[in-house]
Amino acid sequence: MMSQARDAAIVGIYEYPSRDVEGRLNPLQIKAASAAKALADAGLNWSDVDAIYDASEGAPMSGLMLSEYFGIRPSVIDTTGVGGSSYEFHAAHARRAIREGKCNVALLTYGSTAHSNAMAIGAGGRGGSLTPTDNMESFAGQTLVANYAMVARRHMHDYGTTSAQLAEIATATRYHAMRNPQAVRAMQDLEFMDIRETTVDDVVNSRLIADPLHLLDCCMISDGGGAVVIASPEVASQCAKSPVWILGTGEATKYPQNGADITISAGAQSAPVAFGEAGITPREIDIAMIYDSFSITVLTLLEDLGFCGKGEGGAYVAGGRMRFDHPGDGPALNTDGGGLSSNHPGMRGIFLLLEATRQLRGESTSQVADASLAIAHGNGGMLGARHTAGTVILAKD
Repeated sequence: MMSQARDAAIVGIYEYPSRDVEGRLNPLQIKAASAAKALADAGLNWSDVDAIYDASEGAPMSGLMLSEYFGIRPSVIDTTGVGGSSYEFHAAHARRAIREGKCNVALLTYGSTAHSNAMAIGAGGRGGSLTPTDNMESFAGQTLVANYAMVARRHMHDYGTTSAQLAEIATATRYHAMRNPQAVRAMQDLEFMDIRETTVDDVVNSRLIADPLHLLDCCMISDGGGAVVIASPEVASQCAKSPVWILGTGEATKYPQNGADITISAGAQSAPVAFGEAGITPREIDIAMIYDSFSITVLTLLEDLGFCGKGEGGAYVAGGRMRFDHPGDGPALNTDGGGLSSNHPGMRGIFLLLEATRQLRGESTSQVADASLAIAHGNGGMLGARHTAGTVILAKD
């Protein structure tokens, strides 16, 4: 591993603690507060930032006004917006810009008030308007959650996957959430009922939302945000915390096609690139931070990222395998509680980088002993429809 390139590292992180800001803050204020704390975590100042990365979720035309709002003068501005995987794309782009000498300190920020604004995310459409095939999709009225349910049903049809197997994912993430005070507070603030560790029976007996997905197969809708600071090796060597190195990245997209397999995600394209660049294999990964909009998202991504074969995901996750206290069984999954039980403000990609970094620093509330390698994989858009995949491989110093 020591021979692998270490040309950019995560040196500062912060996760905004409240999942229900009750109209007190707007997304830009959450972004600014998180950025200040992430820079302090790194031991850096606003004046050190020379690159900003933003998905325009805080305000329209963010590339035009975010520098002014933060009071900085960046030489690199990147407003790539590809849904929930935007922040994995940003990490990849920041690494390239640093490697090319165009900047030294990159700032990634996210802020959302999806809960306070009562955004009906799951009841939304199938992938945005004005798509090339909108005239063939919008009239049917399929919602976002129904799209994921369609993928789940197809996976069950093709591979015999069961609701009980999907439930293993939700129970593992809730197990981790109950050890994370911020996640517990989130469930309280969002008025979850009967807040505790859950069982497979709890999940499969929760009310049906879109057959075959149950309530506990679905992510929460919260407010939230955070920030990540990525720096060059020269800067990283002077920072307050040990750097977490970006070893490999991959980016891809997928969209509806005649004859395509909707149980295969764009991750099947992005992951081999990231692993190849990092020079490691999936079996070496200790921490798997995988986008969990729904339990089926995780199941298909575990297969596409190479942790098991296509169709083997149901058996792979059985028996609590994805819990942090099952060493040797494979990577621990979403040890912060994930989008299912910690936070999901609409685009969750930045939180994957945050918890992966905490784990590799030894700072997680569900800490995996001797964790040295992590994957953060974002899924933007909608599985089974048009979506993007961003894969980032991380290593401790």
